[in-house]
Amino acid sequence: MTVPLKELEFTLLDVLGLDRCEPDQNATASTSSRETVLEVLASAKKLALNTLAPSAQQLDINEPRIESGHVILPPETGQALRQLADGGFVAMSFAEEDGGLGLPFSLSQGCAALFASANVSIYSYALLTQGAANLIVHFGSPEQRSRWVPELLEGRAFGTMCLSEPHAGSSLADISTVATPRSDGRFSLRGRKMWISGGEHELSDNIVHLVLARTPDAPPGVKGISLFLVPRFRDAKTRESNGVTLIGLNHKMGWRGHVNTALAFGDQDECIGELIGSLHQGLSYMFLMMNEARVTVGLCAAAIGFAGFQYSLSYAKERPQGRKISERDPRSRQVPIIEHADVKRMLLAQKVFSEGALDLVLYCARLVDQLRACPDKSQQQRSALLLDLLTPVAKSWPGEYALEANKLAIQVAGGAGYTRDLPLERLYRDNRLNPIHEGTLGIHGLDLLGRKVSMQGGVAMLILQQEIEQTLRASEAYPSLQLMCRDLKRALNQLLEVTQILVAAQKNGDAEDALANATLYLDAFGGITVAWRWLARAQIAAHKIQMHSNTPTANGDENFFQGKIKACEYFRRYELPRYLTELELVAALEKTPLNMLDTEF
Repeated sequence: MTVPLKELEFTLLDVLGLDRCEPDQNATASTSSRETVLEVLASAKKLALNTLAPSAQQLDINEPRIESGHVILPPETGQALRQLADGGFVAMSFAEEDGGLGLPFSLSQGCAALFASANVSIYSYALLTQGAANLIVHFGSPEQRSRWVPELLEGRAFGTMCLSEPHAGSSLADISTVATPRSDGRFSLRGRKMWISGGEHELSDNIVHLVLARTPDAPPGVKGISLFLVPRFRDAKTRESNGVTLIGLNHKMGWRGHVNTALAFGDQDECIGELIGSLHQGLSYMFLMMNEARVTVGLCAAAIGFAGFQYSLSYAKERPQGRKISERDPRSRQVPIIEHADVKRMLLAQKVFSEGALDLVLYCARLVDQLRACPDKSQQQRSALLLDLLTPVAKSWPGEYALEANKLAIQVAGGAGYTRDLPLERLYRDNRLNPIHEGTLGIHGLDLLGRKVSMQGGVAMLILQQEIEQTLRASEAYPSLQLMCRDLKRALNQLLEVTQILVAAQKNGDAEDALANATLYLDAFGGITVAWRWLARAQIAAHKIQMHSNTPTANGDENFFQGKIKACEYFRRYELPRYLTELELVAALEKTPLNMLDTEF
C-alpha cells in the first residue's frame, strides 16, 4: 500500500498550487504542468509498487549482518536504489548545473512519500544522500561540489551525517572527535561516531561521511565545531582505505533494512578529511542537512501512517464480522467491519492524522520551493522564517500522530493486526523511530518555544498568524466550514496569548518553569497548525463542490471532496478541543513534574 495518487494530486496541485505560475513561487513550478506532475508521480508509484514494496518484509526479516568485516544486505536493496538513481528520483530537485533535473522540491517530496510508504528502509539511503549533496552544494568549495555532488546524485556514492558520539547523543557540545591540520591543507581525523545510518555497506562505490569534529585549538562548546567531508575510500577504484572502520551494528526495532552503525575514524589507518566551509561553523552548516532531514522525518512518518491507513481501510471493507446493533438475528448476514461505528471512528482518525501530516510537510516543501527561486527578497525572507518556525512542528507532529494512526490500524485489524502475517505491526515498528531520531520530541519543544517563536521579535509567529487568517477569510463563505473557522480563530488567539505569556516568563528569568511543558506547547502548536491545514484542504474541496453544483460530476470526485469536509469537521470536534486544554496547562506554568524529587519516582 502506498499514498494514493489522487491524494497527492489534491494536495500538491489543488491545495498547494504546484502547477500555478505565481510571482512568489519557485520558477520551476511554471514548467510543472498538471500533466507533468501527474506523469512523474505515476512513474514514482510504479517504481514504489513494483520494486520497493515487494522486498519490505524480506528486509525486515533479514537484518544487516557483518561477514568478513563487510556489511551484507539483501540484493534487492542495491537493485532498488540503482533504479531510483537511474530514474532521476535522487537528482530531481537539484539544479541542472549540479546534475539534477531542476524540478520543484515539493514534487520530489511527493515522490518520496510514495517510496517511503512502500519501503522506508530502502528509500532512507536516498534521502540521506540527497541531504549530503544539498549541504555540499550550499557550503562546499567549487572543487568539492564538482567532485562529489554528481557522484551522489547518480548513486555512485551515498551520504551520511556523523554527529552523535557514544558519550554525546543530542548534546553536540560534548563531541570529542579531533581534526588535526595536515601540511597539505586537509585534516587528520580521530574519534568515534554512533548511530550512523548508512555508515557502512557495499551498495555504492563510495560513502561520503559528513563529520562534525574539533580542531585542537577550537573553543569549547558548539562554537568550536567544524564540518569535514570524509570519504570511505581515498580512491573508489582501488578501494584504498581512508581509515574509517566499522565497529559494530545497531539492531533496531524498525527500519531494519537500513544499516545503522558505530564507526571509528583514524583508529587503524590515518583518516583524512576536507574542511567544508570555514572553521568553527560546522554546526550551522550541519543544521541545513539536519533541518532538511527533520522535515523528511515528518514526511516518512506521514507516509508510513498513510500505508497503515490504506491497508486497514481495505481490510475493514473486506472483513465481515458481527452485525449492526439493530439486527439481533444471529442467522442474518455479517457486515463488513467498516459498518461498525467505532471502526469508522478509528479509520477517520487515521485519515485526519495521515492526510494532515502529509499536507503539513508538503506545505513546508513548497516553502523550500519559494525560498530557492523567488525573485522577491522580502518574500524569500518571509518563506525562510515560516519554514524555520514550522520545521520542529513538521518533524514532531507527524512523528507522533502518524504513529497513532499506525496503532489504530492494528486495532482495526484486531488480532490479525498483531501478527506478522499482516504488514501493520512492521509499519508501526518502522514509525516508532520517527518521534526519536533527528531530535526527540522534547528537544523540538524546547527549540520551538525557547527560540523559534521569539526569533526576530516574533516576526515568524506574525507571519503564521497572517497565513492562518488569510485561510479563515477564504473559508468563512462556506456554511459547512463556519464552525471550524470559529473554533480555529479561538484556538489561534489562545495560542498567541499563551505564547506571549511564556516568552515574557523567559525574559523575566523564569525560563525553567516556562519551558517545563514545552512538549505540550509543541503538541498544541502542531495541532492548531494542522487544523489550519485541514481548513485549507476543506475550503478547496468545498469550492470544487460548489463549482460543479450545476454540472454532473463523478460520484468518486464528489465523495472524495465531501470526505475532506467531514474529516475537517472531525478534527474540529474530536482533536482541536484537547489542544486548548494543553495550552491552559502550559499558560499556568504547571510544574508538577518539576516538583518531583528523584527519590519520589
